[in-house]
Amino acid sequence: MTSTTDRTHAATDTDIAHLHAAVAVARRSRAAGNHPFGALLVGPDGGVLIEAENTVTTNRDATGHAATNLVRLSTARYDADFLTTCTLYTSTEPCAMCAGAIYWGSIGRVVYALGEDELLDMTGANEENPTMSLPCRTVFVAGQRDLPVTGPVNLPEAREVHTGFWN
Repeated sequence: MTSTTDRTHAATDTDIAHLHAAVAVARRSRAAGNHPFGALLVGPDGGVLIEAENTVTTNRDATGHAATNLVRLSTARYDADFLTTCTLYTSTEPCAMCAGAIYWGSIGRVVYALGEDELLDMTGANEENPTMSLPCRTVFVAGQRDLPVTGPVNLPEAREVHTGFWN
């Protein structure tokens, strides 16, 4: 089975509301001295179960990306069968590392606002964020289970949270 690769799958009003919340987490991450990324796990009933910020700087952990932190928390709290019914919302498309964690963490769906390609345009060759030009769908499609993805979703504040950070 291959992952969904339809980039044009429309986000629902619920998806957009959760993306706004993920961007708010990214703002908190930036205010705490970390990179401006945020993620949340939403259960099958639509309720937010877990939020996670980026902690790369404050924890001195290169793997402290918001989505990876979220997967660590999620897999410690919930079993894989439940996680397949959940959606991970993130302010920015998961990088290759985060996509791998999401896949192995059994998360059922991903929705993101800012695309990795858009982030690369903003950060350039910044040493703090050596952004890869590798879409999360490319990682997911290499797996053995379907992992639907919706994004990028045009959300201006997902770009704005990065304004002035990477220069």
